Amino acid sequence: MRIATFRHEGRVRTGAVEGEQVVPFAGDIDMLEIIENGVGKRERDFPVPLKEVRLLAPLQPASLRDFVAFEEHVEGVRRSIDGNAGVPDAWYDAPTFYFTNPHRIYGPDDSVPFPARSVNRDFELEVAAVIGPGQTIFGYTVLNDWSARDLQKREMQVSLGPAKGKDFASSLGPWIVTADELEEHKRDGFLDLWCTATVNGTEIGRDLLGNMSWTFETMVAYAARDSRVVPGDVLGSGTVGNGGCLAELWGRNGRQDPPPLRDGDIVTLTVEGIGSLTNRIVSGGETPDLPRARRRDAAKARAERQH
Repeated sequence: MRIATFRHEGRVRTGAVEGEQVVPFAGDIDMLEIIENGVGKRERDFPVPLKEVRLLAPLQPASLRDFVAFEEHVEGVRRSIDGNAGVPDAWYDAPTFYFTNPHRIYGPDDSVPFPARSVNRDFELEVAAVIGPGQTIFGYTVLNDWSARDLQKREMQVSLGPAKGKDFASSLGPWIVTADELEEHKRDGFLDLWCTATVNGTEIGRDLLGNMSWTFETMVAYAARDSRVVPGDVLGSGTVGNGGCLAELWGRNGRQDPPPLRDGDIVTLTVEGIGSLTNRIVSGGETPDLPRARRRDAAKARAERQH
């Protein structure tokens, strides 16, 4: 089943997408309630043509962990971001992830505002698993982990982050496909789904989701280790290889070819069996300069003067 969140006639609703129409669930139940309690035999209202609704991000998650599960991506991006070649040995030990901002989630056809100071703007083609009760996987959606590579490069020099290079935006959509719908695509626990990325209609990357190094189930188990995942949490697969983002290609080509994203560019991510997610690039507002950090010796001198 494909389950969408949408706006229609001034109301935000959820419903099942069937062909070119969406069948709303009766009442004003949100996606989290559906994830926690299931669809079951919920009452439904009359179908509405998809062209008459505005699809929204299917879920506003409480948390968004983004993994890095593709060797090819790690190798290419490391060369682009910090000049290092190869994949670090520690990467093979466990499925590494970072937390990104759950309060900046965009949906289908939304304009995505990049930091105005960033010029090395990038997309990242991913699939996200949506957690259900008991650490099960309720379903899957498309994830675009937008990246300001110039900001990220500076932050990673401190061996922490990424922070402002990432937390301005993530996109989810166009809906959630329940896990049972994709079981036929599983091979040895991995989902063999073709993933493609285009910029302004030109294909940039294509890869098989089954090239992940860990299954989603393994990543869920690792996320829950010594911690907690709850229904509605979202776990990203990490960026697919073979052009799943621009930075990977920059690292391999030794130059920014294709070029960074610019205002007005249209990025579309498509995943077999799930759907397509399209967004337009814009610039956010200008931000003021920050004061530079006070160095330790200056702070020490101040303390001595006070004594």
